[in-house]
Amino acid sequence: MSARTPCPGDALGLDRLADWVLPRALAWLADDPDEATAAEATALVHAAEQGDADAIRELTDRFSGTLQFGTAGLRGAIGAGSNRMNRAVVLRAAAGLVAFLRAELAATGGRPRVVIGYDARHYSRVFALDTAAVVTAAGGEALLMPQEWPTPILAFAVRHLGADAGVMVTASHNPAADNGCKVYLGGRIVTGSGSGAQIVPPYDAAIAERIAAVKQVADIPRAESGWRVLDDTIHADYLAAIARQPVERGVGALRVVTTAMHGVGGATLTSALVRAGVTDLHTVAAQAEPDAAFPTVAFPNPEEPGAMDLAFALAREVDADLVLAVDPDADRCAVAVPDGAADGGWRRLSGDEVGSLLGEAAAQALAPGEAGDGGDADASGDGGDAEPADVPVLACSIVSSRHLAAIARAHGLRHRATLTGFKWISRVPGLVLGYEEALGYCVAPDVVRDKDGISASVAIVNLLARARADGGSLTDVLDALARRDGLYLSAPVTVRVDDVSLIGDAMARLRSQPPSSLGGSPVTRVIDLADGLDVPDADGVNGGAYRVPPTDGMWFETLDATRVVVRPSGTEPKLKAYLDVLVPIADDEPVDGARWRARERLAAVAADVEAAIAI
Repeated sequence: MSARTPCPGDALGLDRLADWVLPRALAWLADDPDEATAAEATALVHAAEQGDADAIRELTDRFSGTLQFGTAGLRGAIGAGSNRMNRAVVLRAAAGLVAFLRAELAATGGRPRVVIGYDARHYSRVFALDTAAVVTAAGGEALLMPQEWPTPILAFAVRHLGADAGVMVTASHNPAADNGCKVYLGGRIVTGSGSGAQIVPPYDAAIAERIAAVKQVADIPRAESGWRVLDDTIHADYLAAIARQPVERGVGALRVVTTAMHGVGGATLTSALVRAGVTDLHTVAAQAEPDAAFPTVAFPNPEEPGAMDLAFALAREVDADLVLAVDPDADRCAVAVPDGAADGGWRRLSGDEVGSLLGEAAAQALAPGEAGDGGDADASGDGGDAEPADVPVLACSIVSSRHLAAIARAHGLRHRATLTGFKWISRVPGLVLGYEEALGYCVAPDVVRDKDGISASVAIVNLLARARADGGSLTDVLDALARRDGLYLSAPVTVRVDDVSLIGDAMARLRSQPPSSLGGSPVTRVIDLADGLDVPDADGVNGGAYRVPPTDGMWFETLDATRVVVRPSGTEPKLKAYLDVLVPIADDEPVDGARWRARERLAAVAADVEAAIAI
């Protein structure tokens, strides 16, 4: 331990605390507007004063820094301290956001319009009200959702109401202890294809600079009233907008099971499916109502093992045709289908499989040259690719399967790969369908410029009805695509760590000593994504060459057309590898045979990737 200057607290047993911890904690306490978190911090300080090692560690962590505002807004565990989600942090963020908006609109003298939504997590409504109070006091127009609703409704409202910004209080599918805020920009701040999307650089840094300029929470003006509470019209307008999707006649014959994962999407999902023609609808009752404790799931993410077990049990009980699960804020959607070969008789389709189904449907609905939404070609100046907005584009993240590019090619459409995250996918000019492998789908970019589990669910029931009308199933559609394009199969490899420095060490090893082969096939191309990714015409994807901006990651391709991308997680202490293999199918070969070969290849590649990561 380094030497420290003695302070009055030494007599109270604080000799094991770093000398900066107690002053920071006491200063934060003096400025905390919330009685509950103030009491929590006070108890920690007192325990640390008595030499409680756990309290010392906890207090040190809570004040070791500031919860950072970035392209994902804010997200973290709820609690006292500068490094946690609490009212003090949210009030600072709201003050920084409205200061940024006022500066951007200063030339026109405009009054910032901010629409605010929230889910049912702990403190969500409190954080939303605090945000409305700060916006109003700063002379802005605050539009507050009347109740806890899904994130896609907030994203819809930003564009629908012409708002300059949107704030959604949610931690999406994070554990129950977390909360956060997503920030969208539109109106007069961002125009063109990026309008209504989540923030990207340089907006995040500009807002963070304004947040950092806030000296004390006590100095932030807060109105006691004056914001406008929206009525249910915005919810009805959203449902009407996504109902513009074509409806297949056979939807009414489907038996569908849904679950909301204790989140806020249940009622909206039910309403949307009923509007689409679903009449035989069954909801997992134990997970239907919002519950911030998420009592039936350890982790409220439909990707996690066991999260959909109750839905599968109900599906078996009622002999369902389809299972749809939305995450707690309903911006993601999981799809499962009957499969006699799967454990329990139900198989959850991967995000890439659903993305391929939706991409093929979007492509079939277009003739080459038909207009996508997109707005003006990169009129926002927010870093999107400049290209004609009247050319339809299918887009996905660089870690998603390459199958979407093949689908675009088969239909003469453009394809774009973007950095990971819907803040990038949703702002692609000319977008008609965007997705990422983590169960996020944008099927109606003219309605919601973000991932939307509700409209995606409506699209899926229509796809199943169409497949049934043709005498098949969703898996039959996937098999037909595999015969046309080759069998693409993907899988993740995730390494979680306690020491985040191990992630940096692993990335350094991959850069200095990249694997020479993966799954028995020689590595033919190594790209350090920190230098960016150039996608040339030679890839055979319609739309010409383009460049993906730099990001922390490594890209490997092999002779047998395997691709692996390795990158650190942006939100959790883990390293993630995304494996994508392509297996050609002979005319007389069963698709299941090719799928078995693809799985074998994936397993071999996964073993080599784990060895190369060496954590």
